Amino acid sequence: MKQVNTSEKAAAGPLGRDAEGRLYDSRVRTAMGVFTKGGDTLALEAAAAARSAFHTVEKLRSHGSQGRGLSAGALDVLVRLGAAGEPGLGVGELARAGGVSPRNATGLVDTLEREGLARRSPDPNDRRAVLVTATAEGLAWLEEFRVPTERAMAAVFRGFSPEELAQLRHLCLRLVENQQQIEQYLTAVADGPGPDVG
Repeated sequence: MKQVNTSEKAAAGPLGRDAEGRLYDSRVRTAMGVFTKGGDTLALEAAAAARSAFHTVEKLRSHGSQGRGLSAGALDVLVRLGAAGEPGLGVGELARAGGVSPRNATGLVDTLEREGLARRSPDPNDRRAVLVTATAEGLAWLEEFRVPTERAMAAVFRGFSPEELAQLRHLCLRLVENQQQIEQYLTAVADGPGPDVG
């Protein structure tokens, strides 16, 4: 992997361009250069850039919620409920789809119910379970949220070609895939075989 020169300075502000014309954050590069004691900073810079990009998208998305006070997690649940329609989704399904614990999904559903945006109803196929659906108010809220979200995303991804957007999606999901593989490995190691008593 190519060694990144930590002495490069950004001409204006923290963002600069490397020799290949690719953007980098001079503050992150400097900090990571110190952290690695002059070692390769590229993976750490990429991780910092991914975090910065996530926060940028979330900031725009939350701005579009027009002060409704929905967290990103609650908004994700509402979007999933809006797409699911009737009869709705179980809390476990919402948890798996959102990558959160069932307890967190329950809290997000509680928030949406308090706001009148979602409702629980008994699952006709399982007396112990409930299904969650978006209310008419929740669907209307999503519709009002859709246009500003589309505008915000068009602005933040201005200048990106369809190919670049597909590549960005692919690279982000490769990070997710790698993390899932790491979790599976760590779980397998932690659950490893018990003592051999045979």
